[in-house]
Amino acid sequence: MKVKVGDKAPGFALPDQEGVIHKLADYKGQWVLIYFYPKDDTTGCTREACAIRDEWPHFEKAELKVFGISADSVKSHAKFAEKYGLPFTLLADEDKELIHAYGVWGPKSFMGNHYEGIFRQSVLIDPKGKVAKIYEKVKPAEHAKEVLADLRVVQ
Repeated sequence: MKVKVGDKAPGFALPDQEGVIHKLADYKGQWVLIYFYPKDDTTGCTREACAIRDEWPHFEKAELKVFGISADSVKSHAKFAEKYGLPFTLLADEDKELIHAYGVWGPKSFMGNHYEGIFRQSVLIDPKGKVAKIYEKVKPAEHAKEVLADLRVVQ
């Protein structure tokens, strides 16, 4: 299934990099960005995470809750967050249930190799729990500023 703008955002209950469970329902009433990424500590994923980190004061000012989600383990997320000083929450979806619920898993190719994997996509969820925007073509270095610009428009 692929979510669409206007849909009720699929909920979740996933552990963060410290093993604490987060539920989407706990953040009702505020803006939430869920950004899906392929793998901790890889070039594009690091670039995207660090761009969000570098813009973090603006995310806080906008009162936007940020969740980075991949199929990596809690332990992997902890190392990644510590290594780069990430101030936001990384969630481990090792069973890929949420990844599938949002439709961000499928065929990919890299240097002639074809495989299944996580698409680098983000979903902006409004305070009512509805999908406000889907970012399908995420450019890691620019994504944080793009989200902040969009949030200024939609708030």
